[in-house]
Amino acid sequence: MPNESDSLPPGPLSNPGANATADQIAEIEEARARMAETRRVVAPGLEEVLYTAFPVLDHGFVRVVDYMGDDAAVVQAARVSYGRGTKSVRNDAGLIRYLLRHRHTTPFEMCEIKLHVKLPVFVARQWIRHRTANVNEYSARYSVLDREFYIPAPEHLAAQSAANRQGRGDVLEGDEAARVLQLLRDDAAACYDHYEEMLNEGPDGAPADPGRQGLARELARMNLPLNVYTQWYWKTDLHNLLHFLSLRADAHAQYEIRAYADVMLALTERWVPITAQAFRDYSMGAVSLSAPALAAVRRMIAGETVTQEDSGLSAREWREMMAALER
Repeated sequence: MPNESDSLPPGPLSNPGANATADQIAEIEEARARMAETRRVVAPGLEEVLYTAFPVLDHGFVRVVDYMGDDAAVVQAARVSYGRGTKSVRNDAGLIRYLLRHRHTTPFEMCEIKLHVKLPVFVARQWIRHRTANVNEYSARYSVLDREFYIPAPEHLAAQSAANRQGRGDVLEGDEAARVLQLLRDDAAACYDHYEEMLNEGPDGAPADPGRQGLARELARMNLPLNVYTQWYWKTDLHNLLHFLSLRADAHAQYEIRAYADVMLALTERWVPITAQAFRDYSMGAVSLSAPALAAVRRMIAGETVTQEDSGLSAREWREMMAALER
C-alpha cells in the first residue's frame, strides 16, 4: 500500500493513522488494498485517502468510509441534465458559486459522505445537536468501552471567560494547570477502574472474579466520565456538512469540536474542491450585515460621520460591525 503521508499536504490531514489501534490499522490497510471498477463518479482527491484515519486530539480520528457524488454532481442536479461535462469547468464553478451565494441548497443535498469518527463523549453530545445526519454510535450496552480519555494539552487548559459564558479565558499555568491535569487523569482512571470492577469481565468475557456476578454493561457505563472516547458512523449530505462546518470550523467554536471540523474541512476540499472554495469565500470568509448595519456602512461610504448612537445598532452590533470592517 502506498504511503499516504507522501502525498498529503501539511496541516489537518498529516500523520494518518496515528490514533488508530493496530487492529484498526490492519482493517484500514485491508480495505485500502481492495480495488473495484465502477461506473460511479469518483473524486480522485478523496479516493487517495479513502478509509485513512486522520488523528484528532489525543486519541480521536476521522476517516471517510464512503461518499456519493462530486462537484459535477452538484452542477448536474442544478441543471437536471443527463451525463457530465455539458458545460466547461469554468462555467460549472460559476454555477456552484452562484448556488452558494444565493443559498440554493438542494443541489448540494445530492452529494453524501459517511465518516467514521472517534471522539470524546462530551464532544459527541455537542455534535449530535446537528440533527441532519444519520448516526450509529458504538454501543456501551453491547460492548465494553476502551480505557481511553481525552486529556487536554496544557495550552488548551483555560479559565472561564469573564465576557463569554460559554467560552474560555486565559490559559492556566504552573501549579494550577498541573493540578487540573492530575485531577483529570486520576478521576478518569478511578472511574474506569470502578467500571471494570462493576463489569467483572475478563478479556474473554468470562467473569474476572468467578465468585460474583458483574453489573450489566448498560448500567456500569453510567459511571464513566464525559471525556471517555466513543465512536460512531456519521452520514450526511454536502449541504448539511457545510452548515456543520460553518459553525464548528469557526474561530468561536469550542476547540475540541473545531479540531474535528478542521479535518473534515480538509477532507471536503479533497472531495468537492470547487464547492469548498466557494464555501470558504461566501461563508467562512464572509460577513453578513443586517439592514441597519448596511445602511450605516452606506452612510460611511458617502462620507458621513456615523456613531453607534445614531446608527440604529446596539452597542454589541456596532462593535461586531466595526470589527468586521477593521475600524
